[in-house]
Amino acid sequence: MRPSNLLVVPFREVRHFMPEDSLHVEAIGVRAQQHHWRIPAHRHEELHQFQLLTAGALVGTFDGERHALRAPVALMVAPGVVHGFDYEPDSVGTQVTVPSSALSSLCAHSPVVAQRLAQTLVLDATHLGDNAAACARHFSALSEEFQSQRIGRAEALQSQVVLLALWFLRQEIAATGIGRRQALRDTLVQRYRALLERHFHEHRPLAFYAQALDVTADHLSRVCRAVASTSALALLHERVVLEAKRILAHTPMTVSEAASQLGFDDAAYFSRFFKAEVGCAPSEFRQRIASGALAVPAPGRTLSQSR
Repeated sequence: MRPSNLLVVPFREVRHFMPEDSLHVEAIGVRAQQHHWRIPAHRHEELHQFQLLTAGALVGTFDGERHALRAPVALMVAPGVVHGFDYEPDSVGTQVTVPSSALSSLCAHSPVVAQRLAQTLVLDATHLGDNAAACARHFSALSEEFQSQRIGRAEALQSQVVLLALWFLRQEIAATGIGRRQALRDTLVQRYRALLERHFHEHRPLAFYAQALDVTADHLSRVCRAVASTSALALLHERVVLEAKRILAHTPMTVSEAASQLGFDDAAYFSRFFKAEVGCAPSEFRQRIASGALAVPAPGRTLSQSR
């Protein structure tokens, strides 16, 4: 039996006083004040969190990457990302927490969208620009519906949170200039990355992923090299290494427990794999993190870095 990941905060704890709801909306100050405006590092599996800060400031960390931000700022925190916040006292804003399955309608016919939803997005005042008001309207509509008891409440909340997620995705596309042509070209790689998210801990061979994508392993690797400048196998190893770094940096698990969590039957083999990929043994990596000599890299680019 694998050890449980101590970082996971389940949805039942997020929506502690309204357990019947399929999503949760609350003012940032509700939880932040309880923790003296400092939310320690944690993670959610299969949950998305959306946040809008309208007054004040925060320092957010996402898989060890630090962002100092002043309102207005909008955040989409992807599932599995280790995140924490230090808020300026009396900051004002809204947070929406929703099971990622509620966004499945956005992903059903678009692996590209599914991959973008798997990335944390940070929209600061520069990126928000004139769209800050539109973002605020989405959060306001969700908050108003969440507090109501009108007929069709659940359906309205579902529709509005899908619109909110879509708003974030459109902002990313507008900020990065990624259009339809590139999206179509990247579809196979995005589908592959989506499969990795579900199976990376199972140690499946590359042939498994190629068969699921209805291509040959050679074709998959060629496309990955053309689009991501690395092989399909390297992308698989990168995903395993990212999860290993998260566990080593943010949990008290032993190296053996980390190996088991990641599906390795042999802790010594895991250590050799980690050292070959990272350049140091798991125990040394943990020591460097503790001393501040290293930071855990984020799984993908955030918009505040794109300019």
